[in-house]
Amino acid sequence: MPTLSGPDGTLLAYHRAGAGAPVICVPGGPMQASAYLGDLGGLAAHREVIRLDLRGTGESAAPADPDSYRCDRQVEDLEALRVHLGLSRIDLVGHSAGGTLAVLYAARHPERVRRLALLNPSPRAVGLEIADDDRREVAELRRAEPWFPEAFAAFERIWAGDDTGAEWAAITPFSYGRWDAASQAAHAAAAAQRNGDAAAVYYAPGAIDADAVRAAIARLGAHVLLVAGEYDVGLPPKRAADFAKLFPGAEVAVQPGAAHFPWLDGPQWLARTLAAFLV
Repeated sequence: MPTLSGPDGTLLAYHRAGAGAPVICVPGGPMQASAYLGDLGGLAAHREVIRLDLRGTGESAAPADPDSYRCDRQVEDLEALRVHLGLSRIDLVGHSAGGTLAVLYAARHPERVRRLALLNPSPRAVGLEIADDDRREVAELRRAEPWFPEAFAAFERIWAGDDTGAEWAAITPFSYGRWDAASQAAHAAAAAQRNGDAAAVYYAPGAIDADAVRAAIARLGAHVLLVAGEYDVGLPPKRAADFAKLFPGAEVAVQPGAAHFPWLDGPQWLARTLAAFLV
């Protein structure tokens, strides 16, 4: 397993699969081990997929300073990986909360990014608010699913401010295009892969200046692709389009029948879409 030292000396691990030009992949969670990304639905058949375990997750060491779990402070871990790999520019893929880190990297090091692919990214990096009605509109598309009544009722309680905590587990099926055995297994594994203490720091106050990020990415010269799931309540397709407009000429690809985990919901579609974008 290859490793490198972060700027503060924290030992960081990364994982390689496939061959060809490298693509650096940033996991979400936030702060979930990169193993859940797999090879992004088969992207390793086209490119070398490099998954970084963020500090304190997977095979990477925990830092001496827990404040360094803040997403803005982890930007330089990505830069250290670029230097370690000997790349002048990188192709960068970020999923969910990992999309935040990828966007922050592009804002700080725009000259180092050739292609930026954001898979179901969190909108927090750019201060994009998602209204309850946006989520309700997408959730309603799942009405024919057997789990819908219970899960939607839990969503309604969350929107009304009446949740007790159990509701968040009840809405889990909305995160997957199919709530089948594979999705349930992936969800069950996620808890053990996630560093909860680090996740609590990731978006700590001061981590993101959304106005500054917006200003920086409005000048970004890299090609940008934003992948949205047709059923993703985290970033509904209409709001994904708003996110994409913050970049010059970004593309949006809406994955049919998918929610928040595109390599589970349509691996061939994702690998084909990413391979075409990353040429």
